[in-house]
Amino acid sequence: MYILGDIAYADNYNNEQIKVDKIKVVSELCLLVTFSNGEKRIFDAKELLKYPAYEKLKDYEIFKNGYVENGIIVWDNGRIDIAPETVYNNSYIYEQDLAI
Repeated sequence: MYILGDIAYADNYNNEQIKVDKIKVVSELCLLVTFSNGEKRIFDAKELLKYPAYEKLKDYEIFKNGYVENGIIVWDNGRIDIAPETVYNNSYIYEQDLAI
């Protein structure tokens, strides 16, 4: 079961078809990601730094200039990218305007 847009679905959510619609840098190495299913999630890219392919993201100028190309987040003029399903699986639900 999964919940999407306040609707509960009995099936398992298949995120293999998910794409990134847009991103917004919210802090150093953190992105607010809007997915093709309408969900907004927070992605912390710090874990990526342990992989050599993502070392350049330590440079905030490169990180903050990431963009979406064909549903995928890319950096450094397309030299660095990450699969949207990886971002989805390693991100957290963004709940805005929560009443405390």
